[in-house]
Amino acid sequence: MPVAIVTGAGKRIGRGLALAMAEDGYDIAVHYRSSKSEAEETVRDVEAMGGKAMPFRADLGVAGDIEAMMANIRTRLGPAQCLINSASLFDYDLADNWTVETFDRHMAVNLRAPLHLAQRLIEDLPDGVQGCVINLLDQKLFNLNPDFYTYTLSKLGLKGATEMLAQAVAPKCRVNAVAPGLTLQSGDQSQEQFAQVHAMTPMGRGTRIDDIADAVRYLVRATAVTGAVLPVDCGQRLSAMDRDVMFLDTDSPERARPADDGPGEENPGNDD
Repeated sequence: MPVAIVTGAGKRIGRGLALAMAEDGYDIAVHYRSSKSEAEETVRDVEAMGGKAMPFRADLGVAGDIEAMMANIRTRLGPAQCLINSASLFDYDLADNWTVETFDRHMAVNLRAPLHLAQRLIEDLPDGVQGCVINLLDQKLFNLNPDFYTYTLSKLGLKGATEMLAQAVAPKCRVNAVAPGLTLQSGDQSQEQFAQVHAMTPMGRGTRIDDIADAVRYLVRATAVTGAVLPVDCGQRLSAMDRDVMFLDTDSPERARPADDGPGEENPGNDD
């Protein structure tokens, strides 16, 4: 069976993407950082579907962890041909209060790690096998505002890198991206608050996990597509906003800040 690596696959959107890829016949390398029990649950769910999966731990901000994980995946599952970079760090800061630490961490996890993982995957591709890399971005990139400043900068970098890498590695590997809109409730946001902002799109609803999974599945199969960014946001990017969508129902950055165990609504992955 072909092998797919899904980062942040223990929780949230990453878990949904891992299950979707398993349904399509892939053995799954389930990456996690600290959510070991959740990653093991994803593995059990894949196995219950008749598929094969294994958990692999790595802090994506640490280059040595990435090297060790990729070597472990090769040994235990075989060389991967598909990489879905779902894991992401999503911390709140602004242009006037970001720190060197938050900047470096966002860049390491959200930009350097996806490229490092892709580099190793491409190096290990068997002869005659075309690889596939899919990066998860954010509709925010089409509708810029200064909230989540260093997070947004890291995703802008990954958007540019998607096109550059696609040029550099074709035809050996295809590289594309999906840019989801508001997807999941986050932080101390109530279900009512989330439902209100989730529906504030031209289509009258927000992005769902299945929508993102469908887009990823399409890009995995679409052998004529590379260097593309596919918005999956129900048209959210078409509605200009001065602030991040998280602030539509609150004026408090701390209230809108995402929980420590994953990203905010706009981001489909998680750093666990």
